[in-house]
Amino acid sequence: MRTEELRHKITLQKLTTSTNENGFEEEVWEDYLAVWASVSNLYGREYFGAAAVQAEKTVKFAIRYLAGISSDMRILFEGIKYNITSIDNIKYRNRYMEIKALEVESSG
Repeated sequence: MRTEELRHKITLQKLTTSTNENGFEEEVWEDYLAVWASVSNLYGREYFGAAAVQAEKTVKFAIRYLAGISSDMRILFEGIKYNITSIDNIKYRNRYMEIKALEVESSG
């Protein structure tokens, strides 16, 4: 992968617990880190595998390696939220990561 392919800005978010003005705890998504990424849709065998489990809205994000990224985080990209489904440290070289994420369906 070449660094010029990382041309989209994404924001990694994590779920935190905070206290609101009424003193009750609530869970909110908080920005964790903004990074540059390569973004692509699934195609070929990956797409048909995702379609078999109704995960057609899966997107692949490739970023530089970051320790601490986990599947309980989510990605915000162009106003759309994506839940992380898998993280792959490519060839275990700690250079790049491939993150597959499923678009969050908006409710209401």
